[in-house]
Amino acid sequence: MAKVLLFGRLADQAGWRQREVDASDLATLRASLADTDPALGEALVAAGVQVAVDKTIVRGDIALTAATEVAFLPPMSGG
Repeated sequence: MAKVLLFGRLADQAGWRQREVDASDLATLRASLADTDPALGEALVAAGVQVAVDKTIVRGDIALTAATEVAFLPPMSGG
């Protein structure tokens, strides 16, 4: 099971910050989270949300293992 971490408003929206999810790839993981919480599923694919797999920002789909850590990062603001 991959360890899923949510940060900022994503964690606030979901009501949790860390959870383990059984998924073989990132697309399956997102689908599983969206099935459980459709609003969270939409938030995870919103513009500006980044995904880090084992602390490396990724784009597109990627294979996951039981030891994988997946972090969803909300858009950053500042100035």
